[in-house]
Amino acid sequence: MERLGSLWVKLAAGFVLVALVAVGLVAVLANMSTTRQFELYVSQGKLRRAEQLAPEFAAYYRRGGSWSGVEDWMAGLQPEQGGGQRRGQGGPVAATGTDRILLAGADGRLIADSAGGLAGARLSETELALGVPVEVDGERVGVVLVTPGGTVHEGLEAEFLAEVNRSFWLAGLLAAGLALLLGLLLARQLTAPLRALTEAAGRLADPVTADDVPQVRVRGSDEIGHLGRTFNHMARSLARQETLRRNLLSDVAHELRTPLSVVRSDLEAIQDGVYEPSDDVLASLHEETMVLGRLVDDLQALAQAEAGQLRLERQPTDLGDLLRGMLPGFECSTGQGPALCLELAPDLTPVSIDRHRVRQVVANLVSNALRHAAGSTRVVVSAVPQSDRVRVTVADDGPGIPPEDLPHVFDRFWRGSRIGQGSGLGLAIARELVLAHGTDIWAESTPGQGTAFHFTLPRA
Repeated sequence: MERLGSLWVKLAAGFVLVALVAVGLVAVLANMSTTRQFELYVSQGKLRRAEQLAPEFAAYYRRGGSWSGVEDWMAGLQPEQGGGQRRGQGGPVAATGTDRILLAGADGRLIADSAGGLAGARLSETELALGVPVEVDGERVGVVLVTPGGTVHEGLEAEFLAEVNRSFWLAGLLAAGLALLLGLLLARQLTAPLRALTEAAGRLADPVTADDVPQVRVRGSDEIGHLGRTFNHMARSLARQETLRRNLLSDVAHELRTPLSVVRSDLEAIQDGVYEPSDDVLASLHEETMVLGRLVDDLQALAQAEAGQLRLERQPTDLGDLLRGMLPGFECSTGQGPALCLELAPDLTPVSIDRHRVRQVVANLVSNALRHAAGSTRVVVSAVPQSDRVRVTVADDGPGIPPEDLPHVFDRFWRGSRIGQGSGLGLAIARELVLAHGTDIWAESTPGQGTAFHFTLPRA
């Protein structure tokens, strides 16, 4: 059973509330408008009745020359309740038992009232304007007014408005029922993706891998659809990070195991008297501890960079001088391995960098190229200006990187299918150091033609 506080219940209740408020508002406004129109209709009907009676009153005045005895004569105009007709001079005149007939003189003073209530009172100009003048031989001798007849009229009006209100409230109930039905359907449809997201998010509480990523079915391109796509992307990213974390632990253990095993075996051999701690043995132990130290330093640098805790000491730097200080001269250096070449554009401008960190990036890329580019004849380090940045490239002409490995070259401990030694952290550290400068690093490779690593630096 769904909780009363659940979202779909709130949405359905909201639909019903909006429908009831809308119908109620329409009913009130329609009631006010209907009342005004009904009263206008009645007023217009009474005005027409007064227009019909005016000639009768004029004929009466013409016969007697005054309004003497007019009240008795007016009584004859009111038939039995329920309506009827009276034939006056000039033709038949319709009458109704609900009419109240008033006759005012030319001075505005009330002469006769068929209800017998207001005789002698003076009417205002506004009230007189609602009547019809009685004229004899072009002279205004009075004003006749017909008004609603009190309780009978009020009862008819109340009955009419009650019927109208009943119709509106019936329509309101039908609208509320329809709104409830549609609200339930729409609310269920809207909250179904949210329930799926909730269930999938619950599964994310446990560690996930790339083979068990909770995903939700995305429909549409609205906000909920965008939320679903964002969740799916987040879930895949978390699964990938969990896989990387597990691989990291496994790779670190593997990297530490080899030098530790060598150190332990050499120390155990010395303890057992297998051989003496000669200079060669001590040198071997020292080398293994240096390997361990470099691995720990690399892991620490990578952890600081990924956590955003790496401090950069930026300063305007001549990139050409920095690269020439790292590499021997402008000409390609030759040795036992591939030739190392430096090619600098003549119009290089100063860059705003942390010299030590950029030296580390270049050293890692060059070391990677020299270590992994089996069969390479030369490694070229070049720098060219680009709008508000300077691009640095480290390229070799070795066998290249297979397309399936290229997206992973900056992953930690990745070595792929290329031959070589190392911790597998150099490219990952280079990426984080470049990103810390707010710029980009990427790799391009064509199998059989070589590999190029590019990164950019901001101009000073």
